[in-house]
Amino acid sequence: MSRRKLMCCLLFHRSSSIPLEVVERTKFFYFIFSSPIFKYFCTEMDEYSTYRNPLSSRYASDQMSYNFSDRKKFTTWRKLWLYLAKASKELGLDVTDVQIAEMESHVDDVNIKAADEEERKIKHDVMAHLHVFATQCPTASPIIHLGATSCYVGDNTDLIVIKDGLDILLPKIAQSISRLAKFAEEYKSMPTLGFTHLQAAQLTTVGKRTCLWIQDLLMDEKAIRGDHEKVKQLDRLVTKMAGFNRSFIICGQTYTRKLDIECVSALSSLAASVHKMCTDIRLLASRKEMEEPFEKSQVGSSAMPYKRNPMRSERCCSLARHLITLAANPFHTAANQWMERTLDDSANRRITLAEAFLTADALLQMTQNIAQGLVVYPKVIERYIQEELPFMATENIIVAMVKAGGDRQECHEQIRVLSQQAGNVVKQQGGNNDLVQRIASCSYFQPIHDQIQCLLDPKTFIGRAPQQVDEFLQEEVAPVLALYPGLTSNSVEFKV
Repeated sequence: MSRRKLMCCLLFHRSSSIPLEVVERTKFFYFIFSSPIFKYFCTEMDEYSTYRNPLSSRYASDQMSYNFSDRKKFTTWRKLWLYLAKASKELGLDVTDVQIAEMESHVDDVNIKAADEEERKIKHDVMAHLHVFATQCPTASPIIHLGATSCYVGDNTDLIVIKDGLDILLPKIAQSISRLAKFAEEYKSMPTLGFTHLQAAQLTTVGKRTCLWIQDLLMDEKAIRGDHEKVKQLDRLVTKMAGFNRSFIICGQTYTRKLDIECVSALSSLAASVHKMCTDIRLLASRKEMEEPFEKSQVGSSAMPYKRNPMRSERCCSLARHLITLAANPFHTAANQWMERTLDDSANRRITLAEAFLTADALLQMTQNIAQGLVVYPKVIERYIQEELPFMATENIIVAMVKAGGDRQECHEQIRVLSQQAGNVVKQQGGNNDLVQRIASCSYFQPIHDQIQCLLDPKTFIGRAPQQVDEFLQEEVAPVLALYPGLTSNSVEFKV
């Protein structure tokens, strides 16, 4: 029976001659055939048929995605078992060179599918992989994992992955700082409106505002790079092989989960810095003063072809909020570690740590891309300055009048009256700010009429901003960038 007939049976059975039992069967089969479950089993399964984490499929780099992959995790487990065997042999235990060579030959060929099948039976991931590894290494089987607990491979792998993750992130932070520093240097003397309460305030420069963004990122770089004297992971012999300098002198069965707090908190702080910077860029883009990169074939809106939405900065703000919310998670985990250890941290940490690093990586991928292509529109900035500058220049005009022999209070009242009149023209009539013309045509200000244009030069309102940018870049930024000699000017792309 066709689907159309089935529908007819369902809709018109009361007036039709079809027997009731046929109608009921029809209802049943239609329910089955049209259900999502039926469609699910009738659809060929591929990578698009199950949930994919957007962090790995869309946003984060392949490098960071691999760092938190099963392949990296389980090959690291095998390396740690190998390091333990080597350290045991060095300390005099009965471990042979043949056993070590056998383990070395199978470090990378992990049969993850076989281990998954084993885990489904025994419900223990470490033992499942241990069984598979032992099957591949029959000679070494008796000494694999000798004297160790599950946390030996679990926690130490986490520490290695965290260390490698930080090593991936730090050059990207430095690259972002480097590119923003070049931008700040280029625009250190360009006057622009400053804002307090999102209201026009005194002038600053485009470069100095950029340095405020850089200053936050410098603090993040320092927090993530950390104090190497505090980095104490793994036992001495094993850590040297794994790439660490020191080890925890004391721990329970696991390393202290306070380390997770420090790590994720630092990444969340980075997210706050990126969010602040990208929010500023979005606000400036709405004023058409500044714009993030916009590619030739990029589409801004499906409905309005003229739009150039700041999608990069918007994505950064969106991802940053996710990373900021993750900061609370390791606090709860650390607070709930019972005695020497408990296992209610495992599932949580699998998600939280990976998502924190992948999100931070995605943010820095985008931040680098934004920083390398920021566009400034000087004419738009100049127009905004000219709209607000007459009001900001009033103090300069008062000072000039006093120098010319005028009375400060009287001058203040004259300007107050003229400012109110000019403000009414702007707000009520929609006209341009004509305060300067009013002052120039007022006989009271005749003693300084020839100085008015000089008093309105925007460069006289930015103070030491250009010098501050130079000092900041030389004294604060340059020493940090010197820690990353391999930085390049290569463009950074993102997936979508």
